[in-house]
Amino acid sequence: MKKTFVVLAMSCLTYFQGNSQITTGPNMAVVQTESGKVRGYVHQSIYTYKGIPYAEAGRFEAPKPVKWDGIRSSLSYGPVAPLLTPTTKVADESEFVFNHNWGYTSEDCLRINVWTPGINDGKKRPVLFWIHGGGYTAGSSIELPSYDGENLAKKGDVVVVSINHRLNILGYLDLSAYGDKYKTSMNNSVLDIQTALAWVNKNIANFGGDPGNVTIFGQSGGGAKVNTMMAMPSAKGLFHKAINQSGAVRGSILEKETTQAIAAEVLKNLNISGAEIDKIQQVPFEQLADAGNKALKTIADKLKAEGKNVGGFGLSWGPSRDGVILPYQTSSAEALELSKNVPLLIGTVKNEFMPSMMTTGLSDATQDKIEEYIKKTYGDKAEKFKAAVKKAYPNDTKPSDLIDVDARFRPGSVAQANTKSGLAGGAPVYMYLFTWQSPVMDGKYKAVHCMELPFVFNNIARCEEMTGGYKDAYVLADKMSSAWISFAKTGNPGHKGLPAWPAYNAQNTSTMHFNNTCEVKPQLDKELFELVAQ
Repeated sequence: MKKTFVVLAMSCLTYFQGNSQITTGPNMAVVQTESGKVRGYVHQSIYTYKGIPYAEAGRFEAPKPVKWDGIRSSLSYGPVAPLLTPTTKVADESEFVFNHNWGYTSEDCLRINVWTPGINDGKKRPVLFWIHGGGYTAGSSIELPSYDGENLAKKGDVVVVSINHRLNILGYLDLSAYGDKYKTSMNNSVLDIQTALAWVNKNIANFGGDPGNVTIFGQSGGGAKVNTMMAMPSAKGLFHKAINQSGAVRGSILEKETTQAIAAEVLKNLNISGAEIDKIQQVPFEQLADAGNKALKTIADKLKAEGKNVGGFGLSWGPSRDGVILPYQTSSAEALELSKNVPLLIGTVKNEFMPSMMTTGLSDATQDKIEEYIKKTYGDKAEKFKAAVKKAYPNDTKPSDLIDVDARFRPGSVAQANTKSGLAGGAPVYMYLFTWQSPVMDGKYKAVHCMELPFVFNNIARCEEMTGGYKDAYVLADKMSSAWISFAKTGNPGHKGLPAWPAYNAQNTSTMHFNNTCEVKPQLDKELFELVAQ
């Protein structure tokens, strides 16, 4: 018995030594950056670095270089940007599905994370630079478990990067009228992203990455930030391909007249004069956020009274056309010319923000209840609406499917794809639509906003609460993550695991539908979009 135990113990020891999960140490995974040396760890052959400062900045000031002595330990995620409304309670079911990590907050949040298969090895791997969602006011690089870059890096032999940056009032309050110290304040959030891209350009080679092959990709607000980068002159050349996931919903950015009016109202609410502007750097964040929220409402009410548009989501913090950092509207001819040679992969998920989840009791409602909702919402256009939805998705059977097809995010993506693909001599555009339906909660969450993320990052195992974790999810994740990797490497998302995927244009409208069976189809929801836009 004793001999058997010894043999078993030795076998286990040999197994675990040969299959080490994590390798760490004071001199392990050390990489030189311009700021100083950093130390990471190795997990499943992937070198991982978390929370590296890529810059530092005073409140409302431009980012500037940061330095440190010795070897900086970079093993855990850094602070995330403060939220306008701190999370103190959550809805149990949806929190189970999304499984958020809220992190810890600090205004000193300019941090970058890196996953790479090799360091200091002279290899030039494609770089995938992730920009998180959350609009322009919330979110972080660690908010969802799908954001972890290890599996994507390992599968594609690519370097994955993600960042935290300033958000909301901290990233967008326009104090430019009050001195050079704050001349970039209206777009500091955008400038943070550009600064992180510049950090990648200067440092990523030591992490085994190719600074000459960087793909920026983001979802929701992150996708909107991708569009912003494409319209930013100082970001040109820092990335070479772009992926916009559910992020083309916002058609324009604010103008200086509006941003300066908001700032004046904030100062009024804080009882701070222009002559004593530096006092604003000492105002507690909660008080600052409250003053900002009140200012947004005041200016929004004024704009509405003047008959001016405040946007589909209402007046909120975000980038603005300041004439310097962002001299153009993001959809202008000048902005399009800036990114003319940048290949674009763009798309959405089928259901995004579903009415059946926004209105209590509609997820499993009867056909009669759904018909009643459609009639109330679309009036005399109800029958045409139903016909348009059935034309686009003839195989849908659940009553709530009739009202859950997205017609808010995808129209912007189609419009952007049509415009960019029509540029003479421009880079190709590829369009996708994620239609796979999650089985969790008896299918309640369908292809909800964010549902494609575990598939893009090849993170089904990390996101079983959202995907169910069944075999079909793993199969589709293999196909989708391979498409993103292929696009990062070549500018074309096609690969042998998918049917032929033609470049998109307004005539062929070729769109890859990601589902258990992946198919390329022409646009089938044009009539629906035209009807809803009326």
